[in-house]
Parts: sequence; structure tokens; C-alpha cells
Amino acid sequence: MAATASTDQVPEFDRIDGLPLPREQMRLVGHREAEMTLLDAYRSQRLHHAWLVGGPKGIGKATLAMRMARFVLSNPDRDAPHLALATDLSVDSADPAVRRILAGSHGDLLHLRRPWDEKGKRFKSFLTVDEVRRTVSFFGSTSSYGGWRVCIVDAADDMNASAANALLKILEEPPEKCLFFVLTHSPGRLLPTIRSRCRRLDLKPLTVDEIVQGLEMFARAGEEARHAAALADGSLRRAIQLLDAGGIEVANGMDRLIGQLPKPDLRQIHRFADVVSDRKNEESYRIFLDLLRDWLDRRVRDDAAAGLPPAVLVRWSEVWEKTTRAATLADALNLDRKQVVLDAFQALGEAARERPAA
Repeated sequence: MAATASTDQVPEFDRIDGLPLPREQMRLVGHREAEMTLLDAYRSQRLHHAWLVGGPKGIGKATLAMRMARFVLSNPDRDAPHLALATDLSVDSADPAVRRILAGSHGDLLHLRRPWDEKGKRFKSFLTVDEVRRTVSFFGSTSSYGGWRVCIVDAADDMNASAANALLKILEEPPEKCLFFVLTHSPGRLLPTIRSRCRRLDLKPLTVDEIVQGLEMFARAGEEARHAAALADGSLRRAIQLLDAGGIEVANGMDRLIGQLPKPDLRQIHRFADVVSDRKNEESYRIFLDLLRDWLDRRVRDDAAAGLPPAVLVRWSEVWEKTTRAATLADALNLDRKQVVLDAFQALGEAARERPAA
């Protein structure tokens, strides 16, 4: 595991304490086919300038994008003889370009994420237009080291409308020797014009065995680790959070309440909401929202497979959309998160009552 960079002046978005950031992670768990797609494209004469890397959160999209960035910036000559022998995107950690990336100081790599609000002492709710406009100066100047320039948008789902339009403009007129990796948890929700200017590279959720392998890399093993892997819905990040932030207890509590639908016990809901909305345990709240989304996704798929009416599927989708709006508003205005949880279970109960009996 690479050491955490010590030069950061502000927190880095999506960091998990004690674990490497994607730029610091030298190993990739799973996604062998996607890795070879990128390697073969780089060695060919038909390298697309923009890649839309899709898949659920926490499965390794940013890690793969950073792995490709390290490879490209360490091997700027695509025709170099040794590249023909490469079997993956691994590079020597002692390479000067890699060392700069590990330190977060490579002049030809731009990683766009939700920025830190120094005044509010928290991350902004969106990947802002000002952040995306950093591409103007980044691509408007010459390469720092005479080779490629790589921009990673992480994640495009966090962009507001102005930021999305700013990204579209630079994708429409790409500079020479540039690569974009636009990461998204939900490709279908992006602007069609952004999707049309990118080559799709969809990553599959990790298998339980792959997640267990990844957990072992971070000294997390045993029966509880396999339990977390089974609950993680293909996400290594989720499995780590389940283990480290009391997430298994959150998952078990949520399962008990969902098992009581359409009329879960109100007192149990309040106790559960008190736990997951406690601002001293930020991750429990985020884990709850992720687990709820995953459950609703599975519910929609299962009901569709069972041939239930479209109105039923729409009703489950509306629960997630309503909860997402409420959670976003609560974050933006510092409102009571407990009410978000209570309203979510109320909406679940209403949707379950309208669902035809199996």
C-alpha cells in the first residue's frame, strides 16, 4: 500500500481513513477485461480521446482510471517496443511520473472532484462549474512534461447542469494528446451529448471472491469479511465501510425493518433513524442511503421479472427519487437527517401497500 501523500492542504473527497486513494493504489482488483481494453486501445491507432467509465460506486472505476493515467504518463510513446510486450497497465512505483502522481503533483494529470468549501468546512454538494473550468487552463497550456495530458472527472454524476455543459464544450473540441476519463455510477442519467462523445467502458460489479481478495489486501479477512463481501453488492468500497463503520449493523437493522413492510414497527424505525442519522457517524448515514438504493434496484428488477405492472416499478423508483432529493436538500441546508430516514420508510410502506400480493 502506498503511503498517503502528506502535501495535501485540504481534505480529499471520498477518502476512507487508513486506505489509499485511487491515485495511491497500485493494484487493481478485478476488471481484467476492461484493463486489456484500455491497454489495447493505447497501443492501437484508434485511441478515443474520451472514455465514459460506468458502473456502481466503489467497484474500482477511479482506481482503473488512475492506473491508466499512470501507464500513459509513464509511457508517453505509444510505439515504444516494450509496450508491445505489456500484459497489463502496471508500472514501476519508482518511475518519476508515478512518484509525482502519488504525491498529487503531476502537472499533466487533472482530477476533478467535488471541491472543499473552506468557509463551510465541508465538501460542496456538487462538482461545480468552476471546478470543471479548470480544464481551460489545464489544456490551454503546454504539457508539463511534453507528453499526454489526462483529465479524470470523478464522478460526472456529481455535476450540476452548468458543470455538465462546461464539460461538454471541452469534449466537443478536444486538444491534441489528451485523454478524458468520465466516471459515472449511472451512465444513463448523463447528458446524451456527453455520452455520444465518449467511448463506453462499463465495469461489472466485483464478485464476492474478488471483494474478499481486495479485503485481504487491506488486512481485513475472516468470516466477517466474507459476510461484508456478500452484503456489498459488488463494491469493495462498500465492503470496507460495512466492516469499518458499523455498516453490518446498519444492514441488519434495515433488513429487519424492510422485512416488516408494509407496516414496520414505528418505534424500531425511530431507534434505527437515531443511529444512522447521528452526525458523529457520517458513514452510517451514507451506508443506509446506499443500501436503500441497492434494495430498491433489486426490488424493481425482481418485480419486473415477476411481470408486475409498470406502475409498481415506477412507485419503487419514486421512493428513491424522493429520498435522494430529501437527502440532497438536508445536506445543502444542514437539515435533520433523521427526518430523511423516517420519510424513506414511510414512502417504502406506502409503496409496499400498493404492491399486489405475490
